Amino acid sequence: MEKYSLLQNVLLGLTLAAPIGPVNLEIIKRGLNSGFRQALLTGTGAMSADATYLTLIFFGLISFFEIVSLKIALGLFGSLILIYLGVLSAKQYLDPSPISPNRPAPLLKSPFITGYVLAISSPMTIVWWTGVFGALLASQTNQRTNLSAFLSCLSILLGCFLWVLFLAIVLHYGKKMINEKIISRISLVAGLCLIIFGIYFLYRTYGLMTG
Repeated sequence: MEKYSLLQNVLLGLTLAAPIGPVNLEIIKRGLNSGFRQALLTGTGAMSADATYLTLIFFGLISFFEIVSLKIALGLFGSLILIYLGVLSAKQYLDPSPISPNRPAPLLKSPFITGYVLAISSPMTIVWWTGVFGALLASQTNQRTNLSAFLSCLSILLGCFLWVLFLAIVLHYGKKMINEKIISRISLVAGLCLIIFGIYFLYRTYGLMTG
């Protein structure tokens, strides 16, 4: 039964990590532009943010994120980061040349930090982990503890990691079959999607400020 639950949680992590969102868009963009390592580090950074929220929830500190002023600050920060990354990505369509020593590097040049910031500042991450962890706690029997639920969530993270690894491998080998023109167009589409996500979260944050 435990093996079945582990497999079930891993599959849950795979299916929840697969939908296209800000993190997956950034993984795709970096994977096509820079290869396996950049894509994997971006995904690992996002998973570290997931692990951060998971730990906070486990120790009962998630109520801290219910403070309206903090939610607004996170919303504004996350929205601006998404728009910033979207603009950078879209600019690659107009100027696809690599960064040179005389050209300033992007603010979030580290793929790990980029993935972490994207995930930690996303309201979706807070809602998602609160819902998943709450559901797992509710499903526990008297013989199982909160630690068991915590380990169950770690197995979900394993599923997320398998998705990131799969995506990074596909992008690494797919890059060899895609020319620079297609990559620049993908960067444009990814950039526009990130900007749309940023505007959406900005609208949601505005609702919190006026609500």
